[in-house]
Amino acid sequence: MFLGENLLPFLTLAIGAALSGGTAMALLRPRLNPADNELSQPPLIRSLAMIAIGAVATIWALATLLS
Repeated sequence: MFLGENLLPFLTLAIGAALSGGTAMALLRPRLNPADNELSQPPLIRSLAMIAIGAVATIWALATLLS
């Protein structure tokens, strides 16, 4: 198979971890000097939803790879 048999779980793991990790970092360290058209802090509810979706994808991919 092209690029291995576990390509989809590895891609899901990478995207889920990036989604949850990047959003969590944006919540923890907001911009100090935002431009005029930028938010100073990301929206809380949307950020928490993105972290939850990324965590579910990451856990699902890890369970698939480890089983």
